[in-house]
Amino acid sequence: MGPTLTEVNDSPAAPSGTLPPSLSVELRAELTAFRRDLHRHPETARKEFRTTEQVKARLEQAGLTPRVLPGGTGLVCDIGADDPARGRLALRADLDALPVPDTKTVEYRSTVPGTAHACGHDVHTTVVLGTGLVLAELDRAGRLPRPVRLLFQAAEEVMPGGALDAIKAGVLDGVERILAVHCDPKVEVGRIGLRQGPITSAADRLLLTLDGPGGHSARPHLTTDLVMATAKLASELPLVLTRRADPRSGLSLVWGRIQSGHAANVIPQHAELEGTVRCLDLASWHDAPDLVHEVIDQVAAMYRAKCEITYQRGVPPVVNEAVSVELLRDAMAGCFGLHAVEDTEQSLGGEDFSWYLEKVPGALARLGVRPEGDTAKRDLHQGDFDVDEGAIGVGVELFTAAVLLS
Repeated sequence: MGPTLTEVNDSPAAPSGTLPPSLSVELRAELTAFRRDLHRHPETARKEFRTTEQVKARLEQAGLTPRVLPGGTGLVCDIGADDPARGRLALRADLDALPVPDTKTVEYRSTVPGTAHACGHDVHTTVVLGTGLVLAELDRAGRLPRPVRLLFQAAEEVMPGGALDAIKAGVLDGVERILAVHCDPKVEVGRIGLRQGPITSAADRLLLTLDGPGGHSARPHLTTDLVMATAKLASELPLVLTRRADPRSGLSLVWGRIQSGHAANVIPQHAELEGTVRCLDLASWHDAPDLVHEVIDQVAAMYRAKCEITYQRGVPPVVNEAVSVELLRDAMAGCFGLHAVEDTEQSLGGEDFSWYLEKVPGALARLGVRPEGDTAKRDLHQGDFDVDEGAIGVGVELFTAAVLLS
């Protein structure tokens, strides 16, 4: 049974025949309930078994044939027959939640201790699902202009990201272009943010382990003062990098964990520093590991500390392709007017959607989820994160219009 749709939108902002059917009250209510169910039952990376099954069951109810990806989490679903003249347009969502306690008091608050959809992936999943339901009905009516692939990906929140697993499983085979949205609490509901070129940054992880012989704090000159060496690396390394890298690259090192020692009068034998390296520029991202290694070795040598460096590659920047950006711009303007599209800045956040864009052209839009008139400063990855659920319908109409325009 397909979703109920209202009459085709007749807005003059786009050519006739290119606008999606508006969502019915019934479908909007269903999608809101679906998102809330996911929100109550969040699952972290590569554990999204229930989420995968919920999406699969609803797509099958709509007469579609989704395929679960290897490992049992994530799935793909094709709509429309293959077209030898053009590849599929892929719409991507991510399924995983974060290991963050849900601090909200809403009735759909997470029921899983220490886990919450604090980044909006439940919204992304619901938007792509809802778009699939609409497109399936258009396909049955002979109104789908091109073949589409729905992609529900696991493990976006872990480096280097589940996108690599999905690509390895062949999800991009036959795909010509790929689109995605990401919730943005700085953008008001009913609007999207777009940017041509880099829209996120590269994000890597860095772990330093420092070792020395240890000793008495009364005689630091006879040993390696490991706490001092660690403190110097923690303070000097981010500063030195800003003078060794092109300032335009936005190379940034921020520590998230520092650990050493157990007593005030004992110089420890072991210390650890852990943080993230972020970079706005793709070329500088490729050079970052060598530069970081060089600076660490120089600082550690000053204090005779033995330092082991674990530099984990994360994700490159998401680089939006121009044609795909304009497709999203035209689709949003056609549905909601030109005022509904705003320029957005490049973020220092990472997103593994970037791996898809190294294979095929595409773009990611920032989906407004801030309630109208709300002036509070909100961010992602916080336990009280929530959205204006009107964003779900906006995302569905945006994606549907993009399919019809492409």
